[in-house]
Amino acid sequence: MIFNKDTAKKTSELLLQINAIKLNPKNPFTWASGWKSPIYCDNRITLSFPPIRNYIREEFSKNIEKQYGKPDVIAGVATGAIGIGMLVAEYMGLPFVYVRPEPKKHGRLNQVEGFLQKGQSVVVVEDLISTGGSSLLAVEALKAAGANVKGMVAIFTYGFDVSVQNFKNANVELHTLSNYDNLLELAVAKKYITEEEQHTLQEWRVSPSTWGVEV
Repeated sequence: MIFNKDTAKKTSELLLQINAIKLNPKNPFTWASGWKSPIYCDNRITLSFPPIRNYIREEFSKNIEKQYGKPDVIAGVATGAIGIGMLVAEYMGLPFVYVRPEPKKHGRLNQVEGFLQKGQSVVVVEDLISTGGSSLLAVEALKAAGANVKGMVAIFTYGFDVSVQNFKNANVELHTLSNYDNLLELAVAKKYITEEEQHTLQEWRVSPSTWGVEV
């Protein structure tokens, strides 16, 4: 669920302006999973543009407090959301921790890095939601460490059916600054893509794992 329509529109426009999101239906990208995709999203690029990263941290901070109240801790999911999560924590004057994909193999064997006490309320910051699998593993790690996870916020989500179901099954509330539908709407309006290309991008989301695969 997006926080609000105005924020979704503005966020989409900023991501397209700096090529954090690239749309190329005619020459698809290949994801690490092997999926063929007409869209590629790398929100870490926002960190290189001070006005844009400031906009994102302020929208996150304002909406986190509005949606969840002020938590005790902000958590970022490694590695993509460490930077923006830290900016949000700094802006809100809150402690920050980050969550590794898996525990370290040496030292204290930490998966959650930073100071976190049992029972503290946490809002998790993520940069991008695809299936939601790695994001929800971070939530599980925080809960295992005794955290009271209030919910998760992310810059952008593709809105795949599988991710919606995964978050529902995990009983984790997700709010995003923007999403796929708002992105395509803005991209057509601003002529980043044609209406025909919009149709291709909509088809892809229906079945991303099989789209573009020759049979």
